[in-house]
Amino acid sequence: MGGKSKQDARVSMPVDCRIAEVGAMHAQLRGALESSRIVLDGSAVDRVDTAALQLLVVFQREAKKRERQVQWAQVSAPLHDAASQLGLAEALALPARRPA
Repeated sequence: MGGKSKQDARVSMPVDCRIAEVGAMHAQLRGALESSRIVLDGSAVDRVDTAALQLLVVFQREAKKRERQVQWAQVSAPLHDAASQLGLAEALALPARRPA
């Protein structure tokens, strides 16, 4: 399987990003790892819990291990706030929050 990875992958996170959605989000993120460049869009996230943030941390680590580029297109205020409160903003490589 020595060819190029699939084209860029874009993962749009759901509005309700809590434990009930983690299974579906895990499948989407796992598929994105086949691409060399992954763009995460957290702009729609209104609610997020620790389980979803843990999944994103594991995803970031796996992407780094596989030498995949991961970047954020956008991050909602609730997503940024939750990650910051748990000390995960750096592990998730979240962009700096822009003033409202």
